[in-house]
Amino acid sequence: MARYCIGEAARTRPDHVALIVVHDADAPAASAERWTYAELDDAVRAVAAGLLADGVAPGDRVLLRMGNTSDYALLFFGALTAGIVPLPSSAMLTAGEASFLLTDSAAGTIAVADGLVVELPPAAPPRLVEPEDLMRWRASPQRVEYADTAADDPAFLVYTSGTTGSPKGVLHAHRSAWGRRPMYHGWYGLRADDVMLHAGAFNWTYTLGVGLTDPWANGATALIYNGPKDPGVWPRLIEAHRATLFAAVPGVFRQLLHDGAWRAHNLSSLRHALTAGEALRPALREEWLAATGTQLYEALGMSECSTYISCSPTIPVRPGSPGRPQPGRCVQIIPAEPEDGDDPLPPGEVGLLAVHRSDPGLMLGYWNRPQEEQEVYRGEWFVGGDLAEFDDDGYVIYHGRNDDVMNPMGYRVSPMEVEAVLAAHPDVAEVAVTELVVKEGVAVVAAFVVPAVGAGRDPQALMAYAAQHLARYKCPREVRYLAGLPRTPNGKVLRRALPAQPVDQGLDRPGGPPAT
Repeated sequence: MARYCIGEAARTRPDHVALIVVHDADAPAASAERWTYAELDDAVRAVAAGLLADGVAPGDRVLLRMGNTSDYALLFFGALTAGIVPLPSSAMLTAGEASFLLTDSAAGTIAVADGLVVELPPAAPPRLVEPEDLMRWRASPQRVEYADTAADDPAFLVYTSGTTGSPKGVLHAHRSAWGRRPMYHGWYGLRADDVMLHAGAFNWTYTLGVGLTDPWANGATALIYNGPKDPGVWPRLIEAHRATLFAAVPGVFRQLLHDGAWRAHNLSSLRHALTAGEALRPALREEWLAATGTQLYEALGMSECSTYISCSPTIPVRPGSPGRPQPGRCVQIIPAEPEDGDDPLPPGEVGLLAVHRSDPGLMLGYWNRPQEEQEVYRGEWFVGGDLAEFDDDGYVIYHGRNDDVMNPMGYRVSPMEVEAVLAAHPDVAEVAVTELVVKEGVAVVAAFVVPAVGAGRDPQALMAYAAQHLARYKCPREVRYLAGLPRTPNGKVLRRALPAQPVDQGLDRPGGPPAT
C-alpha cells in the first residue's frame, strides 16, 4: 500500500509536492510545511527502519494518538512500509477510550503526541513512540525498502461503532488502496495536477483515503490544515494554495455558507467539492452551487469499504440521491430479512445495500469479532445495514440505517456506548439514546432519561458527566426526561419512538420541575 501510494510517485515525479500542512491559515502560503514525493519516500522508509530497529515486528499493531500533523502521516505510512499495522485513533478520545483501543487491538506500541494521554495497563505497558523518536529515526542513515506484502496481508486497523456497544476494529488489507480506484473517476475526477484539501482528521478513513491515499496514488498534492477550527479558514486555504478539490462533511459546507467568509476569497481554482459522512440535503447542494459556481458531489460509504455509491463529473447529480454504484463495483439491493433470500430486488423495492464480497476495497474482517462478522455476510454479499432502493436509472435512494447506529455530523456512534456511560450516573434509572433532528438536515445525539427515585434533574450535569468519559462527538447535546421508555412487547427499547415521547412533567416526582 505504501509503495503504491508513495513509492511509485517518488520514482516518476520525485520533485512534485506531495503534502502541504498548514499550521497558520493567516501566514503566507510559502511558510507552510511542504514535502516532495522524494522527501516523503525517504521519511517513511526511515520511520519504517526506526520502528523495526526499536523492536516493532511486522504484523504488530501501533496505536496512533496524534493530531493532524505530518508526523501522523509519516507514522501511518512508515508502519505500512515496514509491514506493521497502524491503528489510527482520534485525538478527541478520552484516555479511557484510547485505553480500550490499545487493549482490544493488543497493540504493543503507541505513538503519542505532546499533550495527549492514555491510561496504560500496569502489566506489560506498551512501547511509546514520541515526536523525538521520529526526529531520531529520520536523522539516522538507516532506510528500508518497502515491505513485500501480499494483497491480503493486514495493512491497517480502524475502529467504528459496533452493535454490542463498544467500538469494533475493522481490519483492512494492503489491496484496499488499489480497491479505491473506482473512486478516482466515479467520484473525484482526480488528476495528477490536483491539490486536494480535506477538512477532516487523519483518524477517519474518509480523511486518510480521500485526503492522503488517493491523491498520493495519483501523484497529486494533499493539503491538510492543522490550526484552530474556524469555518472561514477553508476559503482562505483554497485561495492561498490554489486547491482544486475540497472534501468535507455536509456540516462544514453548511457552516461555510452561513458564515459567508467565502465571499471575500477567490475560489476560481476549485473545480468542484466532495462530501460524504452523512446525507446531503438537496437544498444545501443548490446553495453551494449558487454561491460558488462549483458542483458538490456526494458519496455514500462505510468504514468497511469506504465509498462505493457516488455522483461525479461523469455521473450526473440527481437531487435526493447520493448517486450510482461506482463503475467497477458490484452493488445490489437485497431483501432486509434473511428468510426472504439474497436475490437482488428490482428498482423501487427497499432493501439492504449490498456489496459483493469480491470487492478489493472490502475489509478483511472485524478484529476478534467473529459473531459480528458473520452477521454482515449474506451468501456472496456484504451488507452494512443501509436501507435503500434503486430507481429506474440505477440511482440509489437512501432510507437510513437498518440498525440503531447513529450518524450525527458524519460520525458513526453506537447508542449503546453512550447509554452505558450515562447509565452509570446515580441520577439515572433508565436511559436510551438516539439521534434527534433539531432542524432540517441537522441531527444531534440525544439522551432520554428516566430519573432515579429521589434524583434531581440536571441535564447539564449529565452532559458534563458524559464529556468525562466520551469523545465530544459521542456526547449528547440534548437531554430529555421521560416517565418511561417506549418498548416493544418483548421489552426492547424503541429508540425510533423516543423523539415523539411526551416530556415527563415530574409533578408527582421529587426532584423539581422538568428540564430538557
